[in-house]
Order: sequence, then structure tokens, then C-alpha cells
Amino acid sequence: MIHLSPDDAREHVLAGRPGPLHVDGRLDLKGLDVAELPSGLHCYELDVSETKLRRLPDDISVECRILLDDCRLLEELPEGLTTGALSLRSCNSLLALPSGLDVWFLDLSACSRFNGWPEHASVNRGSVVLRDCTDLQTLPTWFGTLSQLDLAGCVQLNTIPDGLRVSSWVDVGGTGITALPSSLEGAPLKWRGVTVTEEIAFRPESLTAKRVLAEKNAEMRRVMIERMGYLRFATEAGARVLDEDSDPGGRRQLLRIELEEDEALVGLACSCPSTQRQYLLRVPPATKTCHEAAAWIAGFDDPKLYHPDIET
Repeated sequence: MIHLSPDDAREHVLAGRPGPLHVDGRLDLKGLDVAELPSGLHCYELDVSETKLRRLPDDISVECRILLDDCRLLEELPEGLTTGALSLRSCNSLLALPSGLDVWFLDLSACSRFNGWPEHASVNRGSVVLRDCTDLQTLPTWFGTLSQLDLAGCVQLNTIPDGLRVSSWVDVGGTGITALPSSLEGAPLKWRGVTVTEEIAFRPESLTAKRVLAEKNAEMRRVMIERMGYLRFATEAGARVLDEDSDPGGRRQLLRIELEEDEALVGLACSCPSTQRQYLLRVPPATKTCHEAAAWIAGFDDPKLYHPDIET
């Protein structure tokens, strides 16, 4: 076993020298040209974010925290991996977690292809962040009790298994979840970071424009509008028409609604040419015309450059 300081250990790894290697403290390799770690690596904390790692050594030992954020090539982790906190943000090649994983805190934010849970693993009363895991369809039954559970942006996730408990909050913003299991009855809810009621999260059809406009909290009001749907809210709120014209989908209108202590809601009301479904697409408050709104939606900074043959 080679005992090295963090600086010497960094040079050791960059030179491709073998292990086993014991680092006295934190080993920081963030952003460096590292594609492989030596076997038998032991340290208190490891940061290998933004590296070219495809996997970690089977016998790696990290006491406190492993940071693997933005390791775009990372495909797998060793079975039985144990550490305090494991951060895997934006590891877009990672499909599944290993069997026997044992951590306190787990962050898989923006792991867009992740969808595989092991049969056996453990998160010990810490937090689990799965924000924007867009391929994720299920949650494991072995979570047990967590401090926080962030599911915002998990668009294919429709249920939370019964038996799971949280001591703080659950964020269900942008998911397909329509109710909490009995084990989470009364748990505080969030919608993309904003504290909300069960009615706002799960029964948006009961909301009205009158209630939304009476809401003093701007963040809560924005979520309520999102949950109602911009078009229904604009219709009920009596939006002011700023401009009108037509496109292949039919008539379109630029609508404006003033909001107390917040920027105005301005949106383009239009229809899809193929389905005839109506939409209200929000645009910057300073927008003045339907064409300007359509140009902004299409990604044009200068509306004069936007001349589509068919707008969809």
C-alpha cells in the first residue's frame, strides 16, 4: 500500500501508476485527463467529475463522498459500493445502479438514460435526488425512510411505492404522479422547489383564475397557473388581446394578463395545424405582436429574420 498526499496522489494517477494507493484526505481529479483509476484506491473524499472514467475499480474505498458529476462516459459502478454521498449528475451513459450499493445521499440529477434499480441496495435516511431523470419509470421498494425525495422532471414516473417514508418533503413537479401512497400521507409536497398543497399538485382541475389572481405568493401563483394550464387560466382571467393574425393552424392571438408583484403573463394563443389542439405558449412580457412571439418561440432573436412557409 502506497501512502501519498493528495498532490502526490494526483500525479501518481495522472502518470498511470498502479495501486494499491492510500490518499491522506481528499483526492481532486476534477476535469483532468483521467480514464482509469488505480486498483486498491482508498481516500476520504474523491472528486472525479468531468473526467473520462467509464467505471470505478471494484475495490475502491471512499469514506465520505464520491463526485462523478458530468462523467459522460461512465457506464457502471462496482457492486457493493459503499460511501457517504454519491453524486452522479449528468452521467448520461449510466443506465443502472449496482447491487449492494450503500449510501446516505444519492444524486442522479439529469441522468437522462438511467432507469435501472438493483434488487438490493440501501440509502440510509439521507436524500435522493432524481430530478430530470427522463427515462425513469419506477422507484425501488428498498428506499425505506428518506429525509428528502426530489422527483421533479421525471416525466415517465407515475407512482411512488407504498412503504416509502420521508421526514422532510417530496417534489413531484412535472411527473405523472397523481397521488401519494398511504405511507406518505400528509408529507409536505413541492413542485420544482416550490411548496404546494395536494390540491395544486394532484387536483389542478379544481383551481380557478380568481383563486390564482388572489394568491399573494408569486412562486405559488406561477405553479398554480402552470397546473391550471396557461390557456384555461388566460380564458378565465379575461386576458387582454394585444394582437391578432392567422397562420396555417387558424387564428392566433397575443394575450396579456397583469399579475400583482410579478411580471405580466404574455402568451401566444394558437392551434396545431394537424391536430387543431389549442395552446397558449408563454413569451417574454415585452412581446408586442403574434409574429414576434412566433419568432421568439422558433428561436429567432430578430423577428425580421423569421419567415416560415409553414409555422407549426
